[in-house]
Amino acid sequence: MKTEQKKSGTSLPPHAQLIAMSTAYWMPRMLFAAARLALADHLAAGPRSVDELADLTHTQPAFLYRLMRALASLGIFTEDVTQRFALTPLGAALRKDAPGAAHSSVLTLASPWFMAASEQLLHSVQTGDTGFETAFGQPFFDYLAQDPERVSRFSETMVGVHGAEPAAVAAACDFSRFGTIMDVGGATGNMLAAILTRHPQPRGVLFDMPQVVRDAPTLLKKHGIEQRVSIEAGSFFEGVPAGADAYLLSHIIHDWPEDRCLTILNHCRRAMKPDGHLLIIETVIPPGDTPHPGKMQDIVMMVVSGGQERTESEYAGLLARAGLRLSRVVPTASAVSVVEAVLA
Repeated sequence: MKTEQKKSGTSLPPHAQLIAMSTAYWMPRMLFAAARLALADHLAAGPRSVDELADLTHTQPAFLYRLMRALASLGIFTEDVTQRFALTPLGAALRKDAPGAAHSSVLTLASPWFMAASEQLLHSVQTGDTGFETAFGQPFFDYLAQDPERVSRFSETMVGVHGAEPAAVAAACDFSRFGTIMDVGGATGNMLAAILTRHPQPRGVLFDMPQVVRDAPTLLKKHGIEQRVSIEAGSFFEGVPAGADAYLLSHIIHDWPEDRCLTILNHCRRAMKPDGHLLIIETVIPPGDTPHPGKMQDIVMMVVSGGQERTESEYAGLLARAGLRLSRVVPTASAVSVVEAVLA
């Protein structure tokens, strides 16, 4: 009997699971508050009392205590018998200087503006409109470009969210067969850096908007490849520089509606050599109800930017409409695959 009771308690009944799902949004709000108040940074030197933290963060001690206590229950902090709080290894990852860019990622993904867009999900499903434009009256990337700090934070967020992917992509494909690799829309060069670090033969070109690539030299120098990469500023909606052996689109195609994707792909096709390659790095959605992070990410794309994740057959169709042929899909040890295309 005791065994049966223990087994029945290992999972919630269906109605309780649904209720738990509906309350999950509280966690990102608490994490956002912790990141905005820099609580992890204030605890970096050691435990502090709530009164000390309240003085440092200009908050109300009693209310801050309740937030800290809730975060401690999630493993972010730990509380001792004197109600002093200290960092856990999980909480230490929320420091501004911690590897993995969790601090920037939380401030982006749990931000009021990101949440406001997500609240328009039902409207998007009903109308086909982008949730972000409904909430803010302008496209997501236009909104982003208005604030240089927001641009930098978003670039750091992409490093955080897709942190495991660059090394996995670099290991999955033989990039040494290319003389020059152009990362189109490559932001600060995180993906290109991983590829060139693993494959010493190719050179790289980083191509993105001026306000985006301004942070690239620091990252490239950190990886020791600044001498192997040239940086070119421009918009892939206006054209793509010619001359590379391979063109890389990492998490670009999923950002845009189909007509904009075709513009980008057509510019890449015109820039490609006759024997050139286009490498699209994205999540490729598996068929049926197979669990995959791309299926949840697809909802984010639908609401925020009007883009989408695709299946292999959907990529084949999109590429064909741009005069390209899907040659193969290479899985990696991460959630993304490399969709490789050549001229049709």
